[in-house]
Amino acid sequence: MMSWYGHHVGGWGLAAMSISMILFWGVIIAALVLLFRAFGRPREHTRPTSSTAPTPTPTPEQILAERFARGEIDDEEYRRRLSVLKSPGGPAPPP
Repeated sequence: MMSWYGHHVGGWGLAAMSISMILFWGVIIAALVLLFRAFGRPREHTRPTSSTAPTPTPTPEQILAERFARGEIDDEEYRRRLSVLKSPGGPAPPP
């Protein structure tokens, strides 16, 4: 038996004290977790607009210029493909 302020506690009293202590700490931990989640992340309206705004699709000329700048194609191929893109008929649509 356990003594608590001069009173003997045993059986169901000891079990009730143990369960209430576990519940107490569970409530404290849950409250801390909820507070952390509520104040730990940015609000919806404070997020950067770049993550929600759609990124503009580059034009075929921009893609071609990027490939030329990276060195994937040479000057002759760049000019040939650019002339095809700027021709009145334009490039053939993909199959």
